Amino acid sequence: MTIGAATSAVSVYDVAFGGNSGSWPLPAADTTADMWLRAVAAGGQGRYGSALSDLARLRRHTRHRRWASLALSTQASFLRQLGWHDRARPLDGQAFALSGEDAEAAADALIGLAADALGVGRFPASARALERAADLVTASSTERLPVRLAWVSAELAMVRGDGASAVASAELAVRLAASLGSARHVVKSQVVLAAALCSSGDIAAARREADAALPQTASLGLVPLRWAVASLLTDIGSEQHSRVDLVGFRDMSAETVTIRGGVWRPR
Repeated sequence: MTIGAATSAVSVYDVAFGGNSGSWPLPAADTTADMWLRAVAAGGQGRYGSALSDLARLRRHTRHRRWASLALSTQASFLRQLGWHDRARPLDGQAFALSGEDAEAAADALIGLAADALGVGRFPASARALERAADLVTASSTERLPVRLAWVSAELAMVRGDGASAVASAELAVRLAASLGSARHVVKSQVVLAAALCSSGDIAAARREADAALPQTASLGLVPLRWAVASLLTDIGSEQHSRVDLVGFRDMSAETVTIRGGVWRPR
């Protein structure tokens, strides 16, 4: 399925967590779950305006704490992708308060809180949130959660300067994502691994992983991830692209996100 092709035969789940991450327009949402899946799918493409509209609709129409919690966690993840870790934290806190006994929603919120904390330099708080999340991930049967836990564990290790642990967690994410069936999770895990390898000092391996991921982000329509990997390659160099091209990929991705409703945090 190519980007822009008719999506009548593609489920919204397949766009959010399957192999058709670039399909647009998205199928209509008939259920609360579909509203959330539409938001996840649109966010992966950097269509934040559409995603936030679906999340607002979900929160207006649901009385279920689980879905309200997942909506808040998802909105927080969009803010982090745009650099707003400080604004994401209150949403993740609300998400955790609403999650109740739902292990998936609680784990999502705690993983989000861990990512929020590491983004503002609160590393011990991030580690504590990950420890609490790990028990809930084990209790949940949701296959995407161990991948998310591995991503944030790798990111925390990177900012703490522990390159070996970062690579180990990123490699775990790659293995877990391979069996998940989600193209977005596979490519993001590869991007996280590239960053982890860079943090460990293995720049050549980081380039190889990032160079392999860059065309995948384009073919799968994953604009925020394309921005991330192009930004990394702009810093460390590429075996396949000039710096001028990489800056162009990075800036075009950032502009596309803005056009689609994203607001980047000023650097």
